[in-house]
Amino acid sequence: MQSEKPWLSEYPDDIPHELHIPNQTLQSILTNSAAQFSEQTAIYFLGKRLTYQDVFKDALKLASFLQKNGLEKGDRVAVMLPNCPQSVISYYGVLYAGGIVVQTNPLYTEHELEYQLKDSGAKMIITLDLLFPKAIKMKTLSIVEHIIVSGIKDYLPFPKNILYPLTQKQKVYIDYHENENIHTFASVLKPEESELVFEPEIDPEHDIAVLQYTGGTTGAPKGVMLTHRNIQANTEMSAAWMYKMGKGTEKVLGVVPFFHVYGLTAVLNLSMKMGYEMILLPKFDPQATLRTIDKQKPTLFPGAPTIYIGLLHHPDLQRYDLSSIKSCLSGSAALPVEVKQQFEKVTGGKLVEGYGLSEASPVTHSNFLWGKNKAGSIGCPWPNTDAGIYSEETGTFVGPYEHGEIIVKGPQIMKGYWNNPEETAAVLRDGWLFTGDMGYMDEEGFFYIADRKKDVIIAGGYNIYPREVEEALYEHEAIQEIVVAGVPDSYRGETVKAFVVLKKGAKADVSELDAFARARLAPYKVPKLYEFRAELPKTAVGKILRRNLVADEDTANYNRIT
Repeated sequence: MQSEKPWLSEYPDDIPHELHIPNQTLQSILTNSAAQFSEQTAIYFLGKRLTYQDVFKDALKLASFLQKNGLEKGDRVAVMLPNCPQSVISYYGVLYAGGIVVQTNPLYTEHELEYQLKDSGAKMIITLDLLFPKAIKMKTLSIVEHIIVSGIKDYLPFPKNILYPLTQKQKVYIDYHENENIHTFASVLKPEESELVFEPEIDPEHDIAVLQYTGGTTGAPKGVMLTHRNIQANTEMSAAWMYKMGKGTEKVLGVVPFFHVYGLTAVLNLSMKMGYEMILLPKFDPQATLRTIDKQKPTLFPGAPTIYIGLLHHPDLQRYDLSSIKSCLSGSAALPVEVKQQFEKVTGGKLVEGYGLSEASPVTHSNFLWGKNKAGSIGCPWPNTDAGIYSEETGTFVGPYEHGEIIVKGPQIMKGYWNNPEETAAVLRDGWLFTGDMGYMDEEGFFYIADRKKDVIIAGGYNIYPREVEEALYEHEAIQEIVVAGVPDSYRGETVKAFVVLKKGAKADVSELDAFARARLAPYKVPKLYEFRAELPKTAVGKILRRNLVADEDTANYNRIT
């Protein structure tokens, strides 16, 4: 295995090559910050403010309730909430009680929810009143024992808390008296004081803090076992990378959902460790996000390319002041060069691309916010992190600019997949995580993604990497979003298809895009098929679902180049 780390010579002087990772539980982050930043705002939510002491006290009350209702160390609790104060309190409350947080997407169907709760063995679920019908179904099926129900209005200031129920389109009636073990979040937090039934003994290196389920794009979703040390390590790395951000002085825009591991680390854990104010939005809405940036002046804005694209193309963009933003780390998908340049111009801040995956808590690489960054690159490995390009054919690392699979090693790498030793053994080998992403490294240690191993298009014997085609076409002024995929072809085996969303009011036909692509790509890489869409399917964090597009293939809906 390789020993050289050329990227270290590119590190700014302020970023250490190796960090000390404290042997502490994740909940100690809140304990320490509640002592240091007691009366400072921890959460701003639609006009409501909670201090660090508020969050600390409520988390302990929830932990006490969970233990008194049978939660034992290592029991799983599903948290199915959008970004709101309850999601932060629930996260730490479960950890203080000694439980394992099962991050659950509020948009899950009943079928998806049933699979995750059964697979994780969750005993309890914390959710919103609007999602209660899904949760009660799980209790009826004897999958969970307890349900704790909250409402968005619970943490709204007056008079919003009175008016909010009147504006709800969907009404859900819950009879708490008829349903045993159904509790309101407000009643759980009602006691003035709370005392834990027992103080859980946690081994940060080995005990699981979070079960983070993968997206299931390559099979059934798998529960990624992230230990307290895994997430603690990635949080320490995040803080070191953003060395110009002052402790206790920054504001973080929390629009990336916490049920996605990127939001969990880059917003929640980092903010709570550093004493930042989290400005939470329950979902991404371009208008609301622009208004929030203009009024609340966040300085740090973790996001995904589709979020930045959505803001840049909003018709009212010029009405809002985005100049408070100092730094943005983009994750979950490739960041088009044009988007980076435009967003930096609009805000005056820095927007750089990073890379990670659930199995790594999640970040392993990033460009430098205040130093060298290379367009189209995912940057350099973070402190304490090793990485390389591995050739399956030779069983060795390959040199600069040679393609292979990106593999990584570090304290943020997962313990394994929950109850899935076969899949664990397939991706964890000798401490290295095999990411399934294909790419290369340049001579300075900057890494580049070609594509996921399963997304590489093989057409006429040639390997074609969708990202390269997408980057070329993103340069066209009419294109807002694009994703490229391989679709079956009787002659070439597979052929290249581009799914395109045009900017509002822009025009471009197939022949124009074809000529544009041919001027930038080798002939075998040029898309043979184009489909124009009003929007592209995405995950909750904004990652375009390439596989869904391929699965929905409709030959009547596209244009072929002949």
